[in-house]
Amino acid sequence: MENILIPEQQQLIDDGKRLLAFVKKNPPDGFSDYSFLVAPFAKAYEGYLKDLFLKLNLISKKQYFSDYFRVGKVLNPALQHKSWSVFRKLKEGEFAAEIAETLWRAWKEGRNLIFHYFPHNLQRISLDEAERRINTILTAIETSSRIPALHGKNSQDDN
Repeated sequence: MENILIPEQQQLIDDGKRLLAFVKKNPPDGFSDYSFLVAPFAKAYEGYLKDLFLKLNLISKKQYFSDYFRVGKVLNPALQHKSWSVFRKLKEGEFAAEIAETLWRAWKEGRNLIFHYFPHNLQRISLDEAERRINTILTAIETSSRIPALHGKNSQDDN
């Protein structure tokens, strides 16, 4: 992933991999939730998505740098009817609907359901489930990094 992520994002992935390897080698007793293992991957994923959306001209530089821009809001398929919906733009554009679905699924499972507290459903996850969600995030990054527009003249890097 070194050629896909910026150094800060790659460092988070590397930290997460080291943390996961440590926990697997030294299994702790008594953890009711292994969500903490997903955290560095989810943080890197959020940064990656912001970079991806900017490169694909799906968000503006103002949105990219805003403290108020929310990836989960613009990527949520339930809000795709809105003009600012990145999910809709991905789905309707040259990027293919499955990319939009893949990115959303990884966001929802690897970020939203991990870090939000729902009194009726705490979303406690096992070590195996944490590893599955980590792999979902990594697969989404890898898959979306192959979008042809990222390697052509359509990205803002060329502007």
